[in-house]
Amino acid sequence: MPHIPTPHIPKPRALRSAAVSTVVATALAAGLLAASSSAASADEVRVHDIQGTTRVSPLAGQQVTDVEGIVTGVRGYGSKGFWIQSADGDADKNPATSEAVFVFTGSAALTVKAGDAVRVSGTVSEYVPGGAGSGNQSLTQITKPTVTVESSGNPLPAPVTIGAKSVPAAYAPAGDPAQGGSVNALPLKPRSYALDLYESLEGMNVRVGTSRVVGATDAYNELWVTVKKHENRNRRGGTVYGSYDAQNGGRLQIQQLAPVSEKPFPKANVGDVLRGGAEGPLDFNQFGGYTLVARELGGVADQGLAREKTRRQAKGELAVATYNVENLDPGDPQQKFDALAAAVVSNLASPDILALEEIQDDNGAKNDGTVSADATLKKFTDAIVAAGGPRYAWHSVAPQNNKDGGEPGGNIRQVFLHNPERVSFTERAPGDATTPTEVVREKGRAALSHSPGRIDPLNDAWSDSRKPLAGEFVFRGRTVFVIANHFGSKGGDEGLTSHHQPPVRSSEAKRLKQAQAVNGFVKDIREVRRDADVVVLGDINDFEFSATTKALTDGGALRAAVKSLPRSERYSYVYQGNSQVLDQILTSPGVGDADDFSYDSVHINAEFAEQNSDHDPQVLRFRP
Repeated sequence: MPHIPTPHIPKPRALRSAAVSTVVATALAAGLLAASSSAASADEVRVHDIQGTTRVSPLAGQQVTDVEGIVTGVRGYGSKGFWIQSADGDADKNPATSEAVFVFTGSAALTVKAGDAVRVSGTVSEYVPGGAGSGNQSLTQITKPTVTVESSGNPLPAPVTIGAKSVPAAYAPAGDPAQGGSVNALPLKPRSYALDLYESLEGMNVRVGTSRVVGATDAYNELWVTVKKHENRNRRGGTVYGSYDAQNGGRLQIQQLAPVSEKPFPKANVGDVLRGGAEGPLDFNQFGGYTLVARELGGVADQGLAREKTRRQAKGELAVATYNVENLDPGDPQQKFDALAAAVVSNLASPDILALEEIQDDNGAKNDGTVSADATLKKFTDAIVAAGGPRYAWHSVAPQNNKDGGEPGGNIRQVFLHNPERVSFTERAPGDATTPTEVVREKGRAALSHSPGRIDPLNDAWSDSRKPLAGEFVFRGRTVFVIANHFGSKGGDEGLTSHHQPPVRSSEAKRLKQAQAVNGFVKDIREVRRDADVVVLGDINDFEFSATTKALTDGGALRAAVKSLPRSERYSYVYQGNSQVLDQILTSPGVGDADDFSYDSVHINAEFAEQNSDHDPQVLRFRP
C-alpha cells in the first residue's frame, strides 16, 4: 500500500497510547491555530464549536467545560473512549460542522454507556493516527476528561445516512500550496468533495444501507463496502482503481464496536452483500481513514465468488507466470505449501516458467545469517508434484544477508521455476549477490554473461530492495530472456485520505530508478537483437498508469501486457476496497502486441477473506 497500496505486507497494529500526538504544536507552527490557554465557558461551547468548519479544531489546546452530548458508542479496547453527539442535531445549521466528538479516556475506567446524557470537561486535542509524519488527517477529541452522567436510556441521535446521492463525485480539494499542499485549513465543502463530507460527519452516528463488499474481511476483522453501486464496478463485484484522479469516494471501512469475542465479525469476500448495512460512529484511523465503527451490523449474503482458473497453454505456446507467494519458508504449515502448489497446477495450469516473489530462506525470519532457500524450494516443488504438476527445476541467486529488504532474517528473493519437459534453461556462469550480469554478443546473438544473474546489483536503486533476476530460456529453439522483479514497496506513501492532496507518494522515487535500470537492460538486449523476446515480470508494486510503468516502457522497450485487458479487469491486489494493479508482466516488441499473446490476471486470492497470498498471479501465453 495505496491510495497507499503499500505497502502490501500486513503489519501489526499498535494500540493508541494515552499520549496525544503533537499535531497541535505542528498546527500552531504552520499558522493553522491561534495559541490560547484560556478555558471556554460552558454556555458558549457546544460540540460543533469544537469541531469547527475545517479539519483542525479552532479550540485545539484549550480547556472546555461541561460540553453536553449523548453517548453513541463506547470502545473499551484499543483506543479506549466514547463518542458523544449533540442531542438536538445540527443546531447551528451548518453542514460543515460535525455535531459529535470522540472522548479519549486512555486507561481510565469506562463508566458510561450508549444512551447516557453526559457533560464532559477536558482538553481539546488533535490526534494524528500513525503520527504527524504519516500525513494522515487528525481526529478531533477531548482528552483527560471529567465526565458527569446526567441521565441514562436516552434515544440516540438519528443516524445520518451515507448513500450514493450524498457522496460527491469529486474526492478531495487540492491542497493549499501555501500550506505545503495541506487541506487542513481549507473550509469544508461537504457537498463538493467526498473527503469533506466524511470529515463533516466525524464522530457522528451514521449509517449505510445494504451495500456491496469491495474489500474482503481481513485478519483485523475489518471489511470495506461501497455506497455507490456502480462506481467503477467490475464483473466480480470489486471497485477498480484506474487512475490517480478517480479515488472511488463511495468506499468506507467497516469495523465492529463490540469485541469479536462478544460478537463474531462476518467473513465476506469481494462482491458479497452486507445486508442491512451498518450503523455507528464515524471514526478516522491509521489503517483506512474514515471508518464506520458499527454498533449495529447486518449479515453477509454470500454471492458465490469463485476462484478463477486460467486455460492451459497450447503445445506451441509458452506460458510465463508471476506469483508473489507472501514470505514462504519451510516453517509455514504444510497446508500453505499444498494450497499454493494446487493453485500452480489447477488455477495456473502449470505454466512453463514461473517467477516467484517472496521466497524466504531456509529458516524464514530467524535472523542468523542463513541465506540459502533450497529447503524452501524443495518443499514447494515437491508439493507441486504431489498436486499433479511437473517436477520443476529452480534457479536463483542468494542475496547477501539482510540486504534485500523484507522481513528481517527472511532474505526474500525472486526465483525461476521451469518445466524441463517443455522449456530449457541456459545456465551461464551463475552470478552471485553482487556480480552483475551483462548483455553480451555470442555468435551474433544476444546472451547473458551470467544466467541466472542479477541486474546492476550495486546500483543504489536496489539498496535494501530485491535485485532483478535475469535468465535465458529456450522454447522450441527460440531464446527468451526473462527478468523477475520485486520492486520497492509503497511503504512510506501517504494514504488517499491524507491531509496533503494529492497525497505524497515518496516511495515512487526508488521505483522510478529501479524501472529505469531494468528498462536500460532491456534496451541493451534489443540493441544486440532487435526482435529479441524479453519478458519482464513480477511484483512491480505500482499501477499500470504510474510513473514506474512509464519508465519501464520508455522508448518502446516494453509494453504493459495488463493493458490488453479491459480496464475493469486490470487488478491483482485489493487495498482499502480498491482493486488495483501491483503485479505485472511486460513484453518486448518481439513478443508481439495484444493480438499475439494471451494475458490473464488470475483472481484467486486478493478478493477473498481466506487467502494463500495477498496477490493474484499473472499469466502470459505467446508463441516465440
